[in-house]
Amino acid sequence: MTRTPTTDVLIAGAGPVGLSAAAELRRQGVRCRLVDRLPARLPYAKAVGIQPRTLEIWDRMGLARTVLEAATVLRGQLIHVNGRERARIELTLPPEVPYAFAALPQYETERLLEEYVADLGTSIERGTELLSFTQDQDGVTARLRTASGTEEELRTGYLIGCDGAHSTVRKGLGLGYEGAAFDEEYMLGDVEADWDIPHGYGIRSSHLAADGSTDDLLVCIPLPGPGRYRMSMLVPPELSTRTNTDGSTPGDGMTSGGSVTSDDGVAHGLESGRAPELHHLQAVVDRLAPEPAVLSRLRWSSVFRISHRIVDRYADGRVFVAGDAAHIHPPTGAQGMNTGIQDACNLAWKLALVIRGEAGPALLATYDAERRPIGEEVVGRTVRHATQGIEADPDDPRTILLREAQLLVNYRNGPLAPHLDGSPETPRPGDHAPEDSPATLHPGDRAPDCAGLTASGSAYPWRLLDVLRERTGHVVLLYATDPTTVAAAADSVEATAKATAATGPDLQLIALLAREAAAEPSTPDTLPVPTYRDAAGEFARLYHPNGPTAYVIRPDGHLATRFPLPATSAALPPYLTALSTPPPPPDTPPEGIGGQQDSTPTGET
Repeated sequence: MTRTPTTDVLIAGAGPVGLSAAAELRRQGVRCRLVDRLPARLPYAKAVGIQPRTLEIWDRMGLARTVLEAATVLRGQLIHVNGRERARIELTLPPEVPYAFAALPQYETERLLEEYVADLGTSIERGTELLSFTQDQDGVTARLRTASGTEEELRTGYLIGCDGAHSTVRKGLGLGYEGAAFDEEYMLGDVEADWDIPHGYGIRSSHLAADGSTDDLLVCIPLPGPGRYRMSMLVPPELSTRTNTDGSTPGDGMTSGGSVTSDDGVAHGLESGRAPELHHLQAVVDRLAPEPAVLSRLRWSSVFRISHRIVDRYADGRVFVAGDAAHIHPPTGAQGMNTGIQDACNLAWKLALVIRGEAGPALLATYDAERRPIGEEVVGRTVRHATQGIEADPDDPRTILLREAQLLVNYRNGPLAPHLDGSPETPRPGDHAPEDSPATLHPGDRAPDCAGLTASGSAYPWRLLDVLRERTGHVVLLYATDPTTVAAAADSVEATAKATAATGPDLQLIALLAREAAAEPSTPDTLPVPTYRDAAGEFARLYHPNGPTAYVIRPDGHLATRFPLPATSAALPPYLTALSTPPPPPDTPPEGIGGQQDSTPTGET
């Protein structure tokens, strides 16, 4: 067995989640190795939905434009029941949201992320499997088997398991993974249809039996390319992979494999048995499609099963799990891959601070404290939507849409979020403050984008995302009407940060002059920090400043804290201190998973 030098982080699994973790770590300057047991990307359009929040995260990396050039925009969904149109859902977001819903085959998402990571100096080690690992106070020792069959012992500082529903890392940690499987089986197909359905609209067409249950289902998600869709539908008896009561397997001796037959008992994912043929998909389209269509160019098909499960904790010492290794659930609303990508980015910036010595190891405990409540909420919600329908959601349509877009994810009740009024808040992870709140934007919330910023020497308006793009550290936005206030605040923030933590996180200061600021062309050039003007007043409308105010934006695009200027010395240190020794999270009961085991999932994961 060979031994290799230490690396900072080992990532097991090079799907979208593992690649996102590697991307954020590498752009933060952290060394990592990325291994995957598969010899190549799988050519399957599995997770195809890309949420607006994920595109914001990729924008911060400088990757959003590349993804959008390859993807197709999702404009809405047509819902038909028993041959009649029941609803037409428009995926229209508020104008300040910079990105729409999009769709891209998973293998294309992986290709773009892989190229991005390679440009940063890290390549996927294909055909390399994590066999086992041990950890101690100083690091993790991992045993790998390479594509050549050679076993290798690797010493690393940390290990992240992004290795799917049957995660070796999760099993090695002995984490609980409670949940259950759904009874139904589904088949997927990547095909083209020659109908006249409006471009960018998905289809959910179902047939209800006399008792109200769904006995036939067709879900079509647009993909890039003329008439191309990823279709899912219930499996006909001849393709079933489930075991009969007598122990035999339906489908003319077909054996199940892949995800479902793993010895861990987790029935989730694609089958390796008989794949549906074009005529199987055509038969369902003939029964349920809103208009006649002939299917062609079947690129790929499979049978799959769905479970809902979540781990009892996202981390143990120096080892972490993310994505499907931590949570699986129905594909309703395309939440799975996107939730996993947010897991990866939440963890990566914290690991980077700790590895660089800019934060204490206790910061890593906030990964579980912040992300597991989100995972629990997503699992619970997707199960409810799959079993009861999204129309059973009691919230108003705008809130439902924003939550599905993952724009309402927040960490307000987490250990890194100071409370503005001194009292804890206990919103659900997907909740948001009422619009008439005097301080709608709270620490822990997503920091919204805004348009209408102007800069000296630029003839076109900027968005806040343009200003934040490719910055890796915490950004401090200094908002004021008087430029002298900004200059004094910049000096105060830098002095306070140095006095609080000599090796604390990098704080990148940016000035935002209010729309009412005096028009002095020379002002931006004389201030000590990059300066923009809130010319359209959009920043003030979305961020609710009460006079001169500072906003600290975390590397993952969430608001760390806000405080009035010039009260820097009293307001900034608590957050900087929390990065070194974060307090334990409040003892609030998580929202349960719940849900029946018969379902009709919509959308895609």
